Amino acid sequence: MKILFITLSNIGDCILTLPVLDSLRQKYPASRISCLVPPRPREIFTQNPAVDEVIIFDKQIKLIDKIKLFFSLSRGNFDLVVDLRNSFFGAFLPAKKRSSPLRIIPSRIKHMKDKHLFWAGFPGYSAKGENDLSVVITPKDVDDIDHLLGDRGKAKKNKLIVVAPGCRSHVKCWDKYNFSQICNQLLKEGYGIVLVGDEFDRAICSDLQQNSSSGILNLCARTTIGQLGALLKKSKLLITNDSAVMHLASYLNVPVVAIFGPTDEKKYGPWSANSAVVKKDIFCRPCEKAQCRYGSLGCLTAIKPTDVFRQVELLLANKEDGSQKITVSGILYRRILIVRTDRLGDVLLSTPVIKALRQEFPQSYISMLVSSYTQDVLDGNPDLDEIITFDKDAKDTSGWWPVFKFIQGLRKKKFDLAIILHPTVRMHLLTFLSGIPRRLGYDRKFGFLLTDRIKHTKQAGQKHESEYALDLVRYLGIEAIDKTLFMPIKQESEKWVETLFKEAGIKDNDRLLAIHPAASCPSKIWPGERFAEIADQLAGQYGFKVVIVSGAKDTQKAEVMIKNMRTKALNLAGKTSISQLASLLNRCQLFISTDSGPIHVASALGVPVIAIFGRSQAGLSPQRWGPLGAKNKVLHKTVGCTICLAHNCQKDFACLKATTVEDVLKAAELILRNS
Repeated sequence: MKILFITLSNIGDCILTLPVLDSLRQKYPASRISCLVPPRPREIFTQNPAVDEVIIFDKQIKLIDKIKLFFSLSRGNFDLVVDLRNSFFGAFLPAKKRSSPLRIIPSRIKHMKDKHLFWAGFPGYSAKGENDLSVVITPKDVDDIDHLLGDRGKAKKNKLIVVAPGCRSHVKCWDKYNFSQICNQLLKEGYGIVLVGDEFDRAICSDLQQNSSSGILNLCARTTIGQLGALLKKSKLLITNDSAVMHLASYLNVPVVAIFGPTDEKKYGPWSANSAVVKKDIFCRPCEKAQCRYGSLGCLTAIKPTDVFRQVELLLANKEDGSQKITVSGILYRRILIVRTDRLGDVLLSTPVIKALRQEFPQSYISMLVSSYTQDVLDGNPDLDEIITFDKDAKDTSGWWPVFKFIQGLRKKKFDLAIILHPTVRMHLLTFLSGIPRRLGYDRKFGFLLTDRIKHTKQAGQKHESEYALDLVRYLGIEAIDKTLFMPIKQESEKWVETLFKEAGIKDNDRLLAIHPAASCPSKIWPGERFAEIADQLAGQYGFKVVIVSGAKDTQKAEVMIKNMRTKALNLAGKTSISQLASLLNRCQLFISTDSGPIHVASALGVPVIAIFGRSQAGLSPQRWGPLGAKNKVLHKTVGCTICLAHNCQKDFACLKATTVEDVLKAAELILRNS
């Protein structure tokens, strides 16, 4: 008939124990319940009509006061003591029955809410209705929130989103500027944003309000627990760090998107019926430490606004419960390494693989291992968490000791899965020695080192290289929804182009034609004098200003072209990074090139491409390597060769020369007519 309920110190931890209090009320409806609680969460219990007595215990009080409190409680003659703090009081207070801290919890029970219920002897609890909850929301609380929301609440009815950007521990706090980006995006989509928190969170909420678009209501430290509960019940969802507000929303069964860093979401994650955890499982997470041993909080900084917004969209659309997806084989990959160390175009054509993996594993930590030359293709890709570079001829990776250190670095990252898109002996060895448990790739060049091998048929050229790359994720049971290429545009490269064009006298309304006259192999290079004639004719007929681009090794090809031109051209051969090339091509109306990496950069940006192909080998054909996109034209002719000798051609590259200037002009006319 008399129950003493002893709960935890922090508000969030205290809310995690409320299901136990609810269970006690349901099982013993006629009993008198006393609650021994710390000062901070007292409001939760003083407002609860089902609690008959609230006793405040501050652990900072003197020992003599603690002894007095113990003897005072001893005179209470409690029939049952439920102690969720495993305190001195719970262990020694006289009672007919008490919860046991020595009760062994099954390994299947992970969450602290469920652990508390098991300790107290109430496994499998579920609330029967709102009237059975310990957080009391009165009609006055609802009226007060309506008053605080004012006209905003009426205008944004059913479109309110609550954001709790603060947290007691700095290691749990996601960057406020990331929260600002999320808020601005939601405001653009017509949602109303309300900021909440306690006194500790005032500064971050004020900064967030100032750095975001107008329309954010800041109610930080302006609500009681009941009012906050009323606000959460009115909202579509809560976006929060691992905080007390998250547990309150979970207790009230409000949808939650929770951002987790070093803490373990299996123990402390949201427990609403509809919730999502946004996390990045770097090798050291979850450490559950109050201080990051690496000083960088990489588990939090790796989380991008796009990661959070992806989960917000899922919950708002009621399509998913936001939980981590798994493959058809039932295996969850928390850390994934994609490997592709060949050329520019090859890496760019592999970007749909990154997107497909991110769609299937939204919370996983996805890295890609490439050569440093192609790093610009990936830097800024929203679906990628980390870029790792390895150059076989570089000083820091030549010799056995640097390679050993590189392998040790990979081993520390604890990848679950490696997908090797381009087979090489070196990469198969590196991933094998790095201890990655599952290694997927093509069965050639030491393919026996892989755990999962698929037959290598690329030489047949039966489909595009991007599809060959996607075959490896299809092996995992993943079908790509979006197969478009992704080429990032960087702000610094945009500024570089603006400065360049000002100095060169190129205006915003000028029509630009870019030409790339070089390639990685002589069997792909069209005559420079023909490129020159094309440039002159298109400049004269359509008013194009001509820009010539190439890599640093191919500047002579650009000079040959310029010597044969009558039109003045801007020669940028060997003067652009890949990122600068992307910003440059993004402003062009037409790009003409040999079979080379830049055609894929242009097509990824939606720039019309005319690509000139030569060799007729199936594995080197336009069917495998041509630019993707409806706007593009591929010029390719066969001259009856039964065997292609590539750069050792005995016919003076007749297949390349079979494509004439007139062929290119006709292709350009078709593209420009349809533009």
